Amino acid sequence: MQHLDIRVSGIVQGVFFRTSTKEIADHLDINGWVMNHNDGSVRIEAEGDATAMQQFCEWLQQGPEGAVVENVEA
Repeated sequence: MQHLDIRVSGIVQGVFFRTSTKEIADHLDINGWVMNHNDGSVRIEAEGDATAMQQFCEWLQQGPEGAVVENVEA
């Protein structure tokens, strides 16, 4: 089991980033939460199998359509 505290910055609010993140996490059987921050970034706490977490982090680099991910810190 792997646990990550992740911060995603760029154009990640107002583009269904949180909803899409939850859908991907549910599909990969990853538990946690996602929330917007006042600075425009999104914070994610995620826990799951190492392989699933790697796939999740790879998806976060792109995000949903409309998002412009500039940085992912885990």
